[in-house]
Amino acid sequence: MKVYKKLIDARNMLQTKELSKSGHNKFAGYKYFELADFLPSIQQIFQEVGLVDVISFTAETATMTIFDVEDGSSIVFTSPMGSASLKGCHEVQNIGAVETYQRRYLYTTAMAIVESDALDATTAKEEPKKEEPKGITAVPITAQQISSINALIEQTQSDEAKLCAYFKKPSIALLDRVQANQAIEMLQKKLGETNVS
Repeated sequence: MKVYKKLIDARNMLQTKELSKSGHNKFAGYKYFELADFLPSIQQIFQEVGLVDVISFTAETATMTIFDVEDGSSIVFTSPMGSASLKGCHEVQNIGAVETYQRRYLYTTAMAIVESDALDATTAKEEPKKEEPKGITAVPITAQQISSINALIEQTQSDEAKLCAYFKKPSIALLDRVQANQAIEMLQKKLGETNVS
């Protein structure tokens, strides 16, 4: 299956490109990659090495399949779908926003694009607490914790996807109770700082 070799070559070729971040979160004061910052380079590289990507969405999952155009072998990347409720937007605009974010995250994963953790900029640079020792099963998040986190995200205008990325989880529902408590503490601290200003 040459797709893996070609993907490694494509990743290495992308690393030699000078990509610049055009996205700017003025609220939190950080820059990030938008699709337009890397997609033209990726498509050019894919054409050179003989890869093509196909992205699809279901209600639950965003999927990117990268195919080797010569032998048809493929590799699949997935991400759980999120949701958006942008103020003043129609439902289809919210769907489009989610799909755009998902595409960006899929490309970032597939091509090993490294960005500094933007969550640090939105949560007063707190460090995650130590993980539980291996072999201990984490207790799942409660519905009350999910509700609290969602309310705090809205109140602080934080980015749910970045919060999930901070804990290396695809969605808030997959946090454990310890991580949920950490998220609540971070968001409450941010809310307190916002209210003081």
